[in-house]
Amino acid sequence: MSSVSASAPPAARLAATILLLRDGEQGMEVFMVVRHQQIDFASGALVFPGGKLAPGDSEARTHARCTGVEGLNKDEIAPRVGAIREAFEESGILLARPAKGGAIGAERLAALGTRYRRGLDRGEIAIADMLETEDLVLDCGGLVPFAHWVTPTFMPKRFDTYFFLAVAPPDQVGVHDGHETVDSAWLTPPTIVLDELAGRRTLVPATMLNVKKLGFSVSVKDALAAAKAKPVVTVQPVLEKGPDGKGLLRIPQEAGYGVSEFTMDIPS
Repeated sequence: MSSVSASAPPAARLAATILLLRDGEQGMEVFMVVRHQQIDFASGALVFPGGKLAPGDSEARTHARCTGVEGLNKDEIAPRVGAIREAFEESGILLARPAKGGAIGAERLAALGTRYRRGLDRGEIAIADMLETEDLVLDCGGLVPFAHWVTPTFMPKRFDTYFFLAVAPPDQVGVHDGHETVDSAWLTPPTIVLDELAGRRTLVPATMLNVKKLGFSVSVKDALAAAKAKPVVTVQPVLEKGPDGKGLLRIPQEAGYGVSEFTMDIPS
């Protein structure tokens, strides 16, 4: 079996995403959004809210307004900030609270969304600007590391993505932004898998595998406990060419997906 190689692969950009969870009548649900058809990566696909880290995610003044980051260094805090920011931009759900205590009510959350979501998305303001102006702190302690994927080297656009689990605040309603994302829904993992098999949904492999991994748990409590119990193993799929000419993407068995390889067409 020979490896498929590529010279000078593009650098992988840091990114982060959150699997926002809640328990529904049919079981545990995760908030998903549909990416706009004109987006240059995963267009039209069902994804978790997330995206590239912004410069402001690494600022000291931002990290000064993070809770639950004791013992973490700046490189560990930045993906958590980016995940919370991206979730707010793409879903309107904000994992934060007033610095003086209490919760962000529905009315204030709606006002924050109107005032800041587009500016954050366009890079016109940094997350620290909103936190300082509104006297808020981010609930980074509510994020549980779940997965870490690096795009294969043969892909023209590559990301180094951290996945986190978080409980969705019960008083916040997820709403897609209407720009990068054009639809949204709370779905159970089995429903997502069946919809993809039936051709009703499109998912990239990393998203589908993380949906299936999430589906090993039956409730939010179980999912959080399972994620906390096992260390995250970095996954960077390696594409190999078998004797039959088909492509095999290999991933570490210890990453916890129940598979170590799957087939795909080798890109030309």
